[in-house]
Amino acid sequence: MRMTFPHSLGREEVRRRVREHEGEIAQIAPAGMAEVTTSWPSEDKMALSVTAMGKTIEGCVDISDDALAFEFDLPMALSFVGPMIRSAIEPKAKKLLGQA
Repeated sequence: MRMTFPHSLGREEVRRRVREHEGEIAQIAPAGMAEVTTSWPSEDKMALSVTAMGKTIEGCVDISDDALAFEFDLPMALSFVGPMIRSAIEPKAKKLLGQA
């Protein structure tokens, strides 16, 4: 599952915003329902690992010059959570990019 949000802010500004709001971005599930960990494997990629009910979903946030992309590896058995993830991420991404 991939969600892409175009922007005209430039890579460095979006990188700054993502780093500044990393904790808020990681709150994609209601408190206590999932454990979310983040790491930065590269300057423009934040990795996310979401664990709930014994299952883990891996994802990332990719920063580019003109887009911010969220990608999650949803196994078929967990495809039903896709709309929930989308509804949690979309408003945060738009707010982060000043589009809300």
